[in-house]
Amino acid sequence: MGKYSYYIIIFEGCLEKNMRFEKIAQDLGSSARCGLLYTDNGVIETPIFMPVGTIGSVKAVFHRDLKEDIKAQIILGNTYHLYLRPGLDIIKSAGGLHKFISWDRPILTDSGGYQVFSLAANRKLTAQGCTFQSHIDGSRHLFTPEGVVDIQRVIGADIIMALDECTPGDASHDYAKKSLDLTKQWLERGINHFDSTEPVYGHSQTFFPIVQGCVYPDLRASAAEHAVALNREGYAIGGLSVGEPAEVMYQMLEVLDPLLPKEKPRYLMGVGTPANILEGIARGIDMFDCVMPTRNARNGMLFTSEGTINIRNKKWATDFSPIDPDGTSFVDNVYSKAYLRHLFISGEILGAQIASEHNLAFYLKLVKDAQNHIKAGDFLSWKNSYVKKLENKI
Repeated sequence: MGKYSYYIIIFEGCLEKNMRFEKIAQDLGSSARCGLLYTDNGVIETPIFMPVGTIGSVKAVFHRDLKEDIKAQIILGNTYHLYLRPGLDIIKSAGGLHKFISWDRPILTDSGGYQVFSLAANRKLTAQGCTFQSHIDGSRHLFTPEGVVDIQRVIGADIIMALDECTPGDASHDYAKKSLDLTKQWLERGINHFDSTEPVYGHSQTFFPIVQGCVYPDLRASAAEHAVALNREGYAIGGLSVGEPAEVMYQMLEVLDPLLPKEKPRYLMGVGTPANILEGIARGIDMFDCVMPTRNARNGMLFTSEGTINIRNKKWATDFSPIDPDGTSFVDNVYSKAYLRHLFISGEILGAQIASEHNLAFYLKLVKDAQNHIKAGDFLSWKNSYVKKLENKI
């Protein structure tokens, strides 16, 4: 075992080495809780939403605005994309991703496992790992459980993920079981390699297993039991919101809720809509990421406290009210719906920037409001009434 091996220390039921999770409050009517997640690069208040910065940038948003207006506490980077471009040599020469992108707060990186799923036509899975073809130049590469640990060591993320296979939501039980068996093998190899290596840049890193199992309760339970036995500092849940109905996703979270340690953080990968996030929080999830706020923003879809807006619709052409009267972002208070529609209809890039900042600020306010209601003890009733508004199309 390497220098950064884990030793159990009695501290609020957590592992004291490296990342530490402190639960602050628990909702009485659901599994929702809020807490503090301590990393070497900053403290994260949970529940939290992590803006997606796939290639080291959150699309159309300045880092200044991420910090000051949107109030992002952690962002996500993508191992697959960063590995291909700019490449590990450049990232390492810069002193790691934090310095390369001038971000002094925590970063989480996925392992590239989702790209294994999305590049199904250009990849091959074996016990060794995943061979895939670059979407940039067609070159062929191999991701192994050990290799993606090394890549994420060089990237320097605070929280790194195990290599896994993300099965489609309609996969058969037989396929999902074989996939999970492979993911379990990869997980054990990844953990062994992580524990035998050290961080590159001086700050500690944490390794999360990913609990797979598709839409099958027995496989989800098996994956959770296997991951928990490996005793890590937090756990990710993958392979949801990939085509299955939202209710099925919620059912899988309910299966996992009593199986995953309540004193450790839980990260639901790639989810989702504002309603998905509140329902996930109610089922014990602490961390979320999704491209939806920025991707939808660039297409003129805005999330607001009254529901979803298509800002391109003519009905907004003479609406001079704020984008969201209940918003806290400066763009909500400065720009009107009519002006934002004008920018989109004119093809002005500022429209995409304003919409992206609004949507991200809305998501961060959503999880902050959830924290406040958990502390106040009325989260479940607030969630149930608010979800109905969030699902409106206005």
